[in-house]
Amino acid sequence: MSKPVLVTGAGPVGLIMAAELARYGVPVRIIDKSPARTSQSRALAIWPRTLELLDAAGYADAFVADGLHAKAVSIHVGNRTLARIPFGTIASSFNYLLMIPQSETERLLEDHLRTFGITVERGTELRDFADKDAGVSCTLMHGEGKTEALEAGWLIGCDGAHSFVRNRLGLTFEGETLPTGFVLADVHVTGLAILPDEPAIFWHPDGAVMFFPISRSRYRIIADLGSAPLHTPSLKEMQTIVDRRGPGGIILSDPVWLSDFGVNERIVRDYRKGHVFLAGDAAHIHSPAGGQGMNVGMQDAFNLAWKLALVERQKARPSLLDSYNIERSRVARQILADSGRMTTAVLLKRHLAQRVRNFAVKWIFSISVIRRAMADRLSGIMIDYPDSPLNVGSARGLRGPGPGQRLITGGNPGRRDSPRFVIAARDSADARAMIARHSSLLMPEVYLPSDENGIWLVRPDGYVAATARSGNWPLIEMVLNGITLKKINIEKY
Repeated sequence: MSKPVLVTGAGPVGLIMAAELARYGVPVRIIDKSPARTSQSRALAIWPRTLELLDAAGYADAFVADGLHAKAVSIHVGNRTLARIPFGTIASSFNYLLMIPQSETERLLEDHLRTFGITVERGTELRDFADKDAGVSCTLMHGEGKTEALEAGWLIGCDGAHSFVRNRLGLTFEGETLPTGFVLADVHVTGLAILPDEPAIFWHPDGAVMFFPISRSRYRIIADLGSAPLHTPSLKEMQTIVDRRGPGGIILSDPVWLSDFGVNERIVRDYRKGHVFLAGDAAHIHSPAGGQGMNVGMQDAFNLAWKLALVERQKARPSLLDSYNIERSRVARQILADSGRMTTAVLLKRHLAQRVRNFAVKWIFSISVIRRAMADRLSGIMIDYPDSPLNVGSARGLRGPGPGQRLITGGNPGRRDSPRFVIAARDSADARAMIARHSSLLMPEVYLPSDENGIWLVRPDGYVAATARSGNWPLIEMVLNGITLKKINIEKY
């Protein structure tokens, strides 16, 4: 029996990692040193691209049914609306922002993980590990003080911003801590005139106050502290901030969580060292502006899981794993830059700069094409992998996405076996022959192409690996052989 993959950290990233590996038939164990999952709302936003990936894995419905569907986000100054960015234009079947507490996200993911017969080993801590030629020797400490020696094939650190795995590897968490702190409150809200399911940001000369819906009449409220030191706020303090910075008439009550936080913007250079990987906050942390942090981590898990599964099941060369760091670190750096710019805009203090910002935002977002572009950017559907070593071919002259870009084919969501690529092309004897020759890597059906004059080879995570003109099956053959028989060639064909 092959060695299990050890996932440490049972937040959303670790749970998805474990569930995807289990779905693909890879032995996996998942541990977390906490005795129970979080009861706090924490991260709230799940964007369309993440929902698409959950859907392809077969378990988005539970999330969609449980959360609030935000149709837009708005920016205000007092009672005046500067901008409203609707999400209905997003080119996805999930054209909304799903608002759901992280505690619920983790509950749903744990429920899904149990369908594979796997439970989180809580109260279990990774105390040490050593990377060796054939895997990772791990020392676990269970809650009752019992030590276990585990030989794992791979170790995946999904253990958060203070990652033991990252620190033990000696990887530098490059970046900075912003000088401004924030306070938050999860409270009951009455008197807020905006639509109840939409996040709203209010700018004021003193700073910002932001409202994020959690459930009917309950919101997460976040405000910056300016030069004040970090401290846990009282309900009275939060009410004072809302009275001064908000539109007026809002009453807060029944707090379930009051806290503070600082903002770090940090990333590691390498997501992998030998048989050890990092994912989620262990590899990158960002400003919460844009609500991207948890989504980026969950997408890390989807990206790595199918590649590791193919390697573990000996259907792909280990060099396939080299693409993980190349693809995901670029995405994280882009998100870090975007969220940093949004945070800078929110935290402007000079009154002239604030007036210029307010005018610019009102004018820019009065243009429909810019509103659509911003919605697409936030949604995650624009994430791509232009520098991936898996990319082959070009979409020039074809209607449809190019290598590294997203393509939804609807191919057999939730299929519980080895990861499969999809062929999107005109159904033909050549297409069926290709599937027969590579039956262990390809879905058995031929899917409709974006353009009947082209062929698309689509990865298990819904990104294009290769494109070719109709009839150019040797190119597709070369790509599939490259995954299974030789190291990936990073040159573009």
